[in-house]
Amino acid sequence: MGEGEESKKNPEAPVEIQCGIITNRWWVGGWVQERGEIFFFYRPKVGKEEVHGAEEVQRLYIVLRPESGERSVEVKQDPASGKEGAKKNKKKETKKDDGHPDTSKSSSSSSDYVASEEGGHGIQKVNIEHEPLLRFIVMGRKRLPPPTQKGRPFWGYVEMVTTKIEDVKTALQGEEYDTSTRGHRHNPPARAAGEGVYRLLRHNPGGRKMHTHLIYKLEFPPEDCEKNDPQETLNIDREASFLIQIKNPELPENTQFRGLQRKRKASFPAHLQAEFGRRRRFLPADPPDFLNYEGCEFLLIAASDDVEGELGVELTAEAAACSDLVETFGETASIAPLLKGTWA
Repeated sequence: MGEGEESKKNPEAPVEIQCGIITNRWWVGGWVQERGEIFFFYRPKVGKEEVHGAEEVQRLYIVLRPESGERSVEVKQDPASGKEGAKKNKKKETKKDDGHPDTSKSSSSSSDYVASEEGGHGIQKVNIEHEPLLRFIVMGRKRLPPPTQKGRPFWGYVEMVTTKIEDVKTALQGEEYDTSTRGHRHNPPARAAGEGVYRLLRHNPGGRKMHTHLIYKLEFPPEDCEKNDPQETLNIDREASFLIQIKNPELPENTQFRGLQRKRKASFPAHLQAEFGRRRRFLPADPPDFLNYEGCEFLLIAASDDVEGELGVELTAEAAACSDLVETFGETASIAPLLKGTWA
């Protein structure tokens, strides 16, 4: 599938943006910061082998895989931090009924537990054109912001950042575990619900305040799919545009968004944290490196389900006979929702 292609419908736009051109490119109003592949997954609730509606969904995941942009080298967290580092020495943990670690009953030592639950920190440089970089993202409300609710923010966070595809495959798998109250439990594997191309755009129309957009367009499920039940329920439209804002991890929580526990928040390097200044609570996702730190919290705000009409950019996914998601992750996640648009 690759990165897809953008072209501009605005006749005054001086440059056409094409897939595969790595140099800085712009359209009227802004710049393309980053291009890549986007994948959507959902996980059924603990103990559920099939999902029939939103009430049985435990998590909605987004995986972003950047492949090019205005900078070929991005900064990410040190691989010894966060879940990346914890995987090397992780011990078996007792979990709560919802499948999340129970700190009071963990069979790991406290130091091991803190390592597995800390946010990302430190610096590693990654050339996104030559090696994989994967961001495993959790949406707090278990769905995307609907285009009918413009201006309403939906909170999410980066759960894992890795250069290893196997780490994402492991995160999508099911698991058996023990809880402190209900004994042995089964957390089912995730289901693939969408695949397409995305862009991060820096938008500054008419000299107004700069902001950033996450836009995407699906390739799977196919457009001629008779059903799209999971996609419609989870607000995974064929295409969409969202404003994306990065939350300052060093400011106290407000009443609207409780957010992650302090130890799970990202610790951005000084050059990124300095972008917030002294008291700014949110920033545009510029540079995209903010998203390369586990514990990075952000807001998605619906802008439009008509990317071309809103931004003057037509995002075209390449026609493909097979799914890149399946080729990349195998059948770690059930693919019936991806190919047939049905719950599984």
